[in-house]
Amino acid sequence: MALDYNDPIVAEEFINVQPMSWDDVEEELQQAGVRGSADMNEMDLKLMLVELRMRLNGKMPNSTPKKTKPTKFGSKFEEVLWTKPVFAEFYEGIKEKGDHNSMNVVAEYVNDPEIGTQRYGKDYKRLLREVEEALNAKPTAKTPTVTFKGFPANMGEAGCKITLEALGTIVEFECSECDDFPILMGKATFEDIETAKKAIEQYDGMDMGLGQAIEITSV
Repeated sequence: MALDYNDPIVAEEFINVQPMSWDDVEEELQQAGVRGSADMNEMDLKLMLVELRMRLNGKMPNSTPKKTKPTKFGSKFEEVLWTKPVFAEFYEGIKEKGDHNSMNVVAEYVNDPEIGTQRYGKDYKRLLREVEEALNAKPTAKTPTVTFKGFPANMGEAGCKITLEALGTIVEFECSECDDFPILMGKATFEDIETAKKAIEQYDGMDMGLGQAIEITSV
């Protein structure tokens, strides 16, 4: 099926693929069992990767999207869409307005702030400031329940619960070790929203020295 590159969803994926090198594109295609033909140029391969990603993520027309966080991100922009909920909400607002120019500016700036500032710092100064605010903003708690990921596995379930319970009483707690990394993940329900806010403010984004920051997200 031919993709419509005027479609914002398709354009967004293309922006993610654009900065990738030939080798990176080939590697990702091969990991999915897809190989390009000998006569394909770099742009042909990138367009092929765009379609592959959209199929795998359920973004093709008339398909059902999958909300599964990838284990590897194709770009910094893709990463922050998954890991920065305030930014994701901010970007979604731009998308709903159909402002394709701003969408492109935001994506390019996130992927390379220095180049993005050089290109758009004058005409899109306010937008870039809003991007920075969204990237650095802490997500707000909507309920007393939060999910967490990133505490060291050697803390154990008991140690993790004690750490979070120091902020306030926990009424429900689930915890398990991540399959592909020595970290803990799970869910905690506090007695009130204020305690959930404290958990987000104190631990979300904290670097525990394991190469991955803690993620605390309101449910």
